[in-house]
Amino acid sequence: MDSAVSAVNDRVRDAAAFAYRLREEIGTVIVGQRYMVDRLLVALLANGHVLLEGVPGLAKTTAVKTLAQAIRATFRRIQFTPDLLPADLVGTLIYNPREGTFTTKKGPIFAQLVLADEINRAPAKVQSALLEAMQERQVTIGDETHPLPEPFLVLATQNPIEQEGTYPLPEAQVDRFMLKLRVVYPSREEERQILDRMAVTRSEPVVRPVVTTAEILDARALVDEIYVDEKIKDYIVTLVTTTRDPAAQGLELAPLIQYGASPRATLALTLAAKANAFLAGRGYVTPQDVKTIGPDVLRHRIIVSYEAEAEEIDADEIVRRVFDGVPVP
Repeated sequence: MDSAVSAVNDRVRDAAAFAYRLREEIGTVIVGQRYMVDRLLVALLANGHVLLEGVPGLAKTTAVKTLAQAIRATFRRIQFTPDLLPADLVGTLIYNPREGTFTTKKGPIFAQLVLADEINRAPAKVQSALLEAMQERQVTIGDETHPLPEPFLVLATQNPIEQEGTYPLPEAQVDRFMLKLRVVYPSREEERQILDRMAVTRSEPVVRPVVTTAEILDARALVDEIYVDEKIKDYIVTLVTTTRDPAAQGLELAPLIQYGASPRATLALTLAAKANAFLAGRGYVTPQDVKTIGPDVLRHRIIVSYEAEAEEIDADEIVRRVFDGVPVP
C-alpha cells in the first residue's frame, strides 16, 4: 500500500502544476480572495457545483468569468430574473409548420461552465429546472434526453436571502451544490490593490486560456486515485451522521438542528477532501483536508431549528461545534 500511495503522490505532485497556472492567471484580474479561488478549483477537480453567496461587489461573477476564460471550455452566463422561464434555461421544441415536425432548440445550459448569476432572483420553477442538469448531467426536452458536455459545472452566485427581491432556493437544489462559499469583504490592503488595478475606464485585463478540459479530466481521474485511509473514511461518516444524531457523540445539538446532512454530503466531503489534497500536491487525504473543506460542504445541508434561530445560532456555528466535538483520527 505504501508504495502505491508513494507512486500516486509523485504523480499528483507533477499534475498539480496546472492549478498553479490557473491561480496565476486568475490573479491577473482577481485581487486576493484566495479562499474563493481555491474552492472553485476544488469543485472543478471534484466535479461538483458551487454556490457563492455574498453581498454585491465582491467579484463573485468576475471570478467565475475569469475562471471560464482561463480554461479552454465553452461558457454561458445566464442572468436569473423574476420573469425567466424554464425553457429559457434548458431549451424548447420548435414546430416547423412546413414539414410538420418539431426541432430541438437547446438552451444556454448546454455549456461546460455555466454561470447562474443571482440564481435566487428567479422563482422556484426556474431554479428547479436545473435539478436534472446538476444531478444527472442531462436535460430532457419533450420526449428526448440530451447529455450535457463534459466537464459540466454550474457556478451560481447569490445575494443574501434577506435582500429585497430574492427567493429562497429549494432544499433539493441546494443539496446538489457540492460547496457553498461565503464570500467576504477584502482586506484593506487588498482593496487598495483593487483600486490601483481596476480604477480605470478601460476594459479588464485579458485572460489567457492556460488549461484545457482534457487536463482537467485527466486530473479528475488522478483525484479518484488519491488514497483515503479507513480511519479518515470513518471520520467523514461520523461527522456527517453527527449532524443527524449529535447525541451519539455526546453533543447537545439536537434542539438546534431540524434536519442534518444527507448521505450526499458524505460523498461530497470525501471528493472535496481528495481534491484539496491534490491541490496541496499530496496523493493522500489528511484530517486537515476534511476540516478545511468541511464547512463549505456542510453549511448549506444543515437546516437549523426555530430554537437555533431564536438564539441566533446559524449552520456555520453548528458545523464548528460538530468538528470540535468529533475526535480527529
